[in-house]
Amino acid sequence: MERYDLVYRLYDEYDTETLREYQEFVDVFPAVDSRVALEHWQGATEELEHRKDEIRSNFATGETFAEVAARANRDQAFTALDLEAKYGRAVNVLVLDVDETLRSAGGTDNEIPRETLYMLTEFHDAGVPIVICTGQTLENVKGFAIQGLGSEIVHSGDLSIVYEAGTGVFTPGHGAQTKQLLYEDLDDGIRSVFDEVRSRVLPEAPETLRRGCHLQGNEFNVTMKPNYETGSSNAREVIDEALVYLIDLLADAVGTTLEFDAGEDATIGGNDETVRDWTRAFYAAQDPEIRGVLEGEGAYPDLDTDAVPDALADVLERIDVAYYEADAAEIGSLELNKVAGVERALDVLGVDDPFALVMGDSKSDLRVMKWVAENDAGIAAAPEHASQDTLQHTLETDELVFDQGKSVDVLRTVYALNRLARLG
Repeated sequence: MERYDLVYRLYDEYDTETLREYQEFVDVFPAVDSRVALEHWQGATEELEHRKDEIRSNFATGETFAEVAARANRDQAFTALDLEAKYGRAVNVLVLDVDETLRSAGGTDNEIPRETLYMLTEFHDAGVPIVICTGQTLENVKGFAIQGLGSEIVHSGDLSIVYEAGTGVFTPGHGAQTKQLLYEDLDDGIRSVFDEVRSRVLPEAPETLRRGCHLQGNEFNVTMKPNYETGSSNAREVIDEALVYLIDLLADAVGTTLEFDAGEDATIGGNDETVRDWTRAFYAAQDPEIRGVLEGEGAYPDLDTDAVPDALADVLERIDVAYYEADAAEIGSLELNKVAGVERALDVLGVDDPFALVMGDSKSDLRVMKWVAENDAGIAAAPEHASQDTLQHTLETDELVFDQGKSVDVLRTVYALNRLARLG
């Protein structure tokens, strides 16, 4: 309890709110060629150090408490204390989703806020590796990572990019291990299914999808994105149609490439069902959101999914169909999810005993959150608008839920955790 008492004293006796305002100003002050502005920044820096010195001189571990007070508010500091008491260790790697996690179109103009970027540089300077874990293409991620964090951090050897939800891992500065194409490890049959889908997806699409969608420029996954603003009614309508189309195209590709024949195994009540019907039923049973879309599109087959032919189920169990409302419909490999990518990234980075902060909003991020929870290898955080299952998992573990566009709040909490964990 002594440490809790010290934190109570810190926030009761010192003007920590003003201290944090000075710290944030000094941290994110833009580089400007103005003598007056630079003098203002220098004055703020001196006042910041004066206020920190007051704390340093009045606590036995004053440097730690000064830094905690300068970065974290009262609630964040006490949350950090609770985490330190529960886990007894510091976070030694960050695993971060990007869209709707680090950045949010609803609150930050789809840019990563400057205070978030600065906190990431603080973790990097403290020797904490960063794993960016996203469904985006490698080129997109590299672009904003260099723009936001700078080329020095991206090429430092302590940053890895898990892209396309785990199909590849890019870790600059690691020689032959720099770029690893995990999809090359899949067997020829599954790769052929994806080749078949990719070759047909746009040429054979109905006109509404050709006009309303485009393919994300992936190396492996097949992702249809709307040509409308994400979240809009037009985007929702076209992505719902795209989901049904992708499922049917996948069924055709499985039948063609793997020479699967429904045959007598697919007969119920004397009615021969097609591979498409079985495939729709299979994925509807896997995900209530997919079932809802199929029902809404009049494409849901009322079949007993327990009776899906084994030969078909064996293939579909290796292939992921993902639906992101009004945002994307995607086919990927369940053998190449974000967990597989993160494991490979940690191996390249040399993080042998991970205790990660995993931040994300989607079902693909949830897999990583569950993986760290099952292996006592980290904690999870999610935005308030995360998918229902992701939010539920976060609330049931450490309740690290943050407001839209405010991922920095969790980063500040973990910064305080790491500082406090040093005290032993």
